[in-house]
Amino acid sequence: MRLAGKTAIVTGGASGFGAGIVRKFRAEGAEVMIADLNGAAAHDMAQATGSLAHETDVAKGESVAALAQSALSAWGRIDIVVNNAGITHLPQMMEDVTEEMFDRVLAVNAKSVYLMAREIVPHMKTAKAGAILNIASTAGLSPRPKLNWYNASKGWMITATKAMAVELAPQGIRVNALCPVAGETPLLSSFMGEDTPEMREKFLSTIPLGRFSTPEDMGNAACFLCSDEASMITGAALEVDGGRCI
Repeated sequence: MRLAGKTAIVTGGASGFGAGIVRKFRAEGAEVMIADLNGAAAHDMAQATGSLAHETDVAKGESVAALAQSALSAWGRIDIVVNNAGITHLPQMMEDVTEEMFDRVLAVNAKSVYLMAREIVPHMKTAKAGAILNIASTAGLSPRPKLNWYNASKGWMITATKAMAVELAPQGIRVNALCPVAGETPLLSSFMGEDTPEMREKFLSTIPLGRFSTPEDMGNAACFLCSDEASMITGAALEVDGGRCI
């Protein structure tokens, strides 16, 4: 029960890594609000885990504001924020990514972190406590070809994490990031371009431990960094990647 008494918002919490984080947080005693663009999936996950749900577009300021207000109305405070929602463009040469797709990737992967901070950091400052966890990627540390603008968005997230950490530390707020390798999530086929045994083998050959990151891996790492056990850790970008970045 390492998160007993804590409240947490997990964006993109209805599936993939986000769902793994939600399950772990609930098992460790946290009250959780699942924020997801897929409102029906969020409510299904909430029902399955005893959580709350809020249909949210993390790229839109008014939607994030409504999410924050919903959480504050339910709990009176927000202790933990996990910025997990993310998208990618399909593997292609950088100049072939459309402007519309570029804008969407940066809005969901980068602007969302700003919007969540704008709404929630003031409340954490008042409480003089809080933990923010940004789900980045090994793509931000060791980029793969043909995922250029996705790579860049995750590199932005890692830098933002460190900048947020140093600014918010005097207020007692910790900010960290997780950097998973590809996993069994809805984005896997998008990363690979096509989900075939041959393409999976190619991806796995770059991971020394020989497997993808799992939602359980991410839940365990997220739980540690958001718990009081990690009270001296801020500004870290922890690789949960089976050695991919070595």
